[in-house]
Amino acid sequence: MADILHRVGIRSDSLQDVYKALTTTAGLAGWWTSNTKGEGNRVGNIIEFRFGAGGFDMRVAELEEPSRVVWELADGPQEWMGTTISFDLKQDNDFVIILFKHANWTEPVEFMHHCSTKWAIFLLSLKSLIEDGKGKPDPNDIKIDNWN
Repeated sequence: MADILHRVGIRSDSLQDVYKALTTTAGLAGWWTSNTKGEGNRVGNIIEFRFGAGGFDMRVAELEEPSRVVWELADGPQEWMGTTISFDLKQDNDFVIILFKHANWTEPVEFMHHCSTKWAIFLLSLKSLIEDGKGKPDPNDIKIDNWN
């Protein structure tokens, strides 16, 4: 199994603000994709994410307000089947630290390399949303290759 791991610090004194950006439609649409449907504020809920190149549905698997959000893929790319995505949040002085993990890839295929870079871009979009009030969700994100 292979995992994508990122650590991002967001200048904020509010774990709750970051948690809301991970669990509400408006929050998710503000940093990941503007084409987001569903609420991520209840375990078992399905959130639909659509991008120009396709999309997927996530099932909310775990919530520990305001410090942990876990999703499981409900429907989407074959390479993502069986994977989980987690956001662990902690306050560290003037920063909320996000420990991000997209876990349980069967193998580190080329699509995993693409997704790792895109996750970094979107996590920086989340940072901008919280720090500056405006993220860069799809379709306004940085395009890195011919897959998006």
